[in-house]
Amino acid sequence: MAPDYSSPANGRTGLSPRRRVFALAWPLIVSNLTVPLLGLVDTAVVGHLPDSRFLGGVTLGATLFSFLYWGFGFLRMGTTGLAAQACGRDDLDDLIRLLGQSLMLAGLIGIVLISLHPLLIPLGLQLLDGSAAVTAEADRYARIRILSAPAVLANYALIGWFLGRGYSRITLLLMIVNNAANIVLDLAFVVGLGMTTDGVALASVIADYLTMAVGIGLALRAWQGWAWRRVSGVIAAIGDYRRLIGVNLALFIRTLCLLFAFAFFHSRGAQLGDVTLAANAVLLQFVLLASYGLDGFAHATESLVGQQIGANDRDGFRRVVRAAIEWSLATAVLASLGFALGGEALIALLTDLPDVQAVAGRFLPWMIAMPILAVGSYLLDGLFIGATRTRAMRDTMIIAVAGFYLPVWWLTQGLGNHGLWLAFVSFTVARSLLLGAVFWRSWRRGSWFA
Repeated sequence: MAPDYSSPANGRTGLSPRRRVFALAWPLIVSNLTVPLLGLVDTAVVGHLPDSRFLGGVTLGATLFSFLYWGFGFLRMGTTGLAAQACGRDDLDDLIRLLGQSLMLAGLIGIVLISLHPLLIPLGLQLLDGSAAVTAEADRYARIRILSAPAVLANYALIGWFLGRGYSRITLLLMIVNNAANIVLDLAFVVGLGMTTDGVALASVIADYLTMAVGIGLALRAWQGWAWRRVSGVIAAIGDYRRLIGVNLALFIRTLCLLFAFAFFHSRGAQLGDVTLAANAVLLQFVLLASYGLDGFAHATESLVGQQIGANDRDGFRRVVRAAIEWSLATAVLASLGFALGGEALIALLTDLPDVQAVAGRFLPWMIAMPILAVGSYLLDGLFIGATRTRAMRDTMIIAVAGFYLPVWWLTQGLGNHGLWLAFVSFTVARSLLLGAVFWRSWRRGSWFA
């Protein structure tokens, strides 16, 4: 059922904080779990084609766009925090302006990416360094896939806006629409029409625009009764654009640092040998699995914290943060226990190569500790996004990379892959400690609600 836009929905309901956090988080966790399904279908469909270069091309192209689009994930995060605060203030006008401006910013960036694709795609594929045959198929995939840039970025903005208003079930609906359409079109184009990498790319493009159309269709109910004079304020309110761009620019820099951290991890792992690189890729799936749950509660925190700040409700803020901490810690402990009890079995499920299994098993203790060590970074990210304190996120991320991650890696190179994982874990813990210190100092000074 579509949400009622007659007044801004917010998190100040009769539910307890624990139930509010969970009610927002579970659709987000489920939507996170739908993402690997699409990858499995893409792999299965293209993997049955007669030449392996098609699978390699789709894999390489999808990797390129994962990094490219992830870099603009700030459109989701920045929109969530600002929408949540407007929701807490019961400011429907601000919510409408934010929606329009976020969509316009997403469209503009998407058009720029399409315009620059003759430069971006060759550069990205050169960095990924595939074989000539695989790179040719990846290029074929990418030149179609880039056409979805405005829709992908608009979907980020729509998901952020719905999440900020507390409509996490709508975000789940949009993910289901996107993945279901993608799967059906994959089968239709590749199996039905005999297409290859171009069919997979075209399926993604159509699915992204279909999702955008559904999202805008749901959101358009907010525009009922608006005169053009009020709608045109979306374009004219330059000050609001500065606010939106200021929040998003800091998040963009923060995201680039995070992308660098993962890229550096992969590149250093590659220098340790193919088996170690493969083992680390398997182990990173553990990190991904834990993130599904932790991200769900972090995103719920973004929405509810922003609403309490918008409403200037300090007591409500404390209760929401306490509930989010409880849920996040419980999720982290369960993930660590699951990895301790079933880690070897999961490694065997992910790879049947004995050498890779053996190496991954040696580093499994890092994965058992990771959820508990990383839980603070997820939760605090949610808290700071909800508060739109994105400069602090940017600054602490830069310090965590330059002051902890790289120095620890440099000092522990003699430890091989253990040193690499120690550097990565140090980076994660440093993010938690630095953001925690910023929050505590602001709270003690009484400036958090300023």
